[in-house]
Amino acid sequence: MNKKKKIIILGGGISNEREISIKSAKSVYKELKNNKYTNIQILEPDKNLIKNLKKIKPNIVFNALHGTFGEDGFIQSILENLKIKYTHSGVISSFTAMDKLISKRIFINNKIKTPKYLVFNFELNKKKIFKKVKNFLGFPVVIKPVNEGSSVGVYICTKKNFLFNLVKLKKYKEILIEKYIPGREIQVAILDKKKLGAIELKPKRLFYDYKAKYNASAGTKHIIPVQIDKKNLNKVLSIALKAHKLLKCRGVTRSDFRFYNNKFYLLELNTQPGMTSLSLVPEIASYNGISFIKLIETLINDASIKK
Repeated sequence: MNKKKKIIILGGGISNEREISIKSAKSVYKELKNNKYTNIQILEPDKNLIKNLKKIKPNIVFNALHGTFGEDGFIQSILENLKIKYTHSGVISSFTAMDKLISKRIFINNKIKTPKYLVFNFELNKKKIFKKVKNFLGFPVVIKPVNEGSSVGVYICTKKNFLFNLVKLKKYKEILIEKYIPGREIQVAILDKKKLGAIELKPKRLFYDYKAKYNASAGTKHIIPVQIDKKNLNKVLSIALKAHKLLKCRGVTRSDFRFYNNKFYLLELNTQPGMTSLSLVPEIASYNGISFIKLIETLINDASIKK
């Protein structure tokens, strides 16, 4: 790795995950600086992004953006057009993984278990959707925007609060309504098309929501190694790798599972997992003998276009 290469770390952005993106960018910047990388800077994407990138002419862009604009193929298409090598997944993979409905259909078509679901938009009758949910899925259910990350806008709903919570998501075009799967929360990381490892989460909150993910005071328990037999561990790692390959992802991904009645249900796949001190992928990597700098360098080495 040439430590004099000009590296831009994109952080911040316009999504609901802006604060976490800034933390990820700062963590990556600090680690690179500590390891004698001399030509790096954090760049906030704004209306002058293209002009700034043309002026700076980086060798590589490390994408530390999360959510809308950073994780949905948009920023990736800009970097492709500018012919600037960038980390993580490409345009179509990013778009597909970010759209929970499209990725869910791909998983189902390829025999990967995922919760049963319905799709709702606010042009439909709320009373009719209530009846449909009750008959087809049964309560409780999980409702969430089709295109958000970090558990933004996610609610676990009973019969009593379903319509009340649904209205909270009125600003979104489409809402995914899923059968709630109880059980254990297991997250799996894939790095460089290889199985990296898994971690189990035991949140003190109702589920692993935004606060449980990013606030240390929430007291989420991280369990590594995951206490399951080797057969099931390899099974969940294999499902995550299969999903990673199906969506043609690059670099690193993190897949979220529920383990219930000895079955794994894939909830979603994230192409831009967090790189903060509380983030799961660096923790999984560290447990499996890959330091934070090695993780970052693996992503930088994989940086490319036309992916």
